[in-house]
Amino acid sequence: MKTSRRTFIKTSAVALAGSALWSKQLFAAKNPKEIVGVQLYSVRDEMKANPLDTLQKVAKMGYKNVEHAGYSNGKFYGYEASEFKKILNDLGLKMPSGHSVLGKQHYDADKKDFTDEWKKTVDDSITVGQKYVISPSMDESLREDADGLMRFLDVFNQCGELCKKAGVKFGYHNHDFEFTTKLNNKTMFDIIMENTDSKLVAQQLDIGNMYGAGGRALDIMKKYPGRFESMHVKDEIKSEKGEMGGYESTILTMGVIPVREIMELGRKMGGTTQFIIEQESYQGKEPLVCISEDLAMVKKWGFK
Repeated sequence: MKTSRRTFIKTSAVALAGSALWSKQLFAAKNPKEIVGVQLYSVRDEMKANPLDTLQKVAKMGYKNVEHAGYSNGKFYGYEASEFKKILNDLGLKMPSGHSVLGKQHYDADKKDFTDEWKKTVDDSITVGQKYVISPSMDESLREDADGLMRFLDVFNQCGELCKKAGVKFGYHNHDFEFTTKLNNKTMFDIIMENTDSKLVAQQLDIGNMYGAGGRALDIMKKYPGRFESMHVKDEIKSEKGEMGGYESTILTMGVIPVREIMELGRKMGGTTQFIIEQESYQGKEPLVCISEDLAMVKKWGFK
């Protein structure tokens, strides 16, 4: 059968267009490991008053994953690890990550080993189903002493080894001081990034905390591609409270941060698979209403 030049060109153009569309869809496709969750600090008062009722409401609005900020005295929001795991299971929820501060008191420099308290923290995290044990802060004394900070970052790497052997990954979560504090003419954030082993220490990029301190998530991901396995999805508006450089969090798209663009870059080159919604200020709205609206927006953008 003969094919005219016009037919050939037309057929080829259609094929190329289809190929381009397929490539675009493949490139933008969701990583099978990708999850969307909510940091329960967003509903901290509700979790303190009635954890079970709050988790039921979170599950009902469509969340499948949560991240805790309530582990103390060996319990999650007052529950033993096995009890909390059952509560999550019964509600169809998973908790792939959680915040537990690794402090100087958790490492014995003489024994070159972690304390039993910290080892229990890791064990309980595993019991409840976490894949990441994330430390969300840094002792103030370490922000003033470059040598002390470097020694503690070595502890971070050692904790990464400890967690790796247990089948989980240790991580760190930024606030704003990592960008405002400089030691030896470098920001703490750069020092942390340069002196933690990416194979052992995951970085959870809080795109909102850094904003008032001059940190811009898009620039940071381009500077350190592939380093941010987890992200706190957050928008910010100007605030009179004087915290976080004069900004506070708000419902997604209501603030100044290009959240969708940041999430898409995280998916493209940040190495991000954990997208954790967090809102800490509410401008008069109910926290549960806010995180429901945040989830709806993220789903609209194609993150589910």
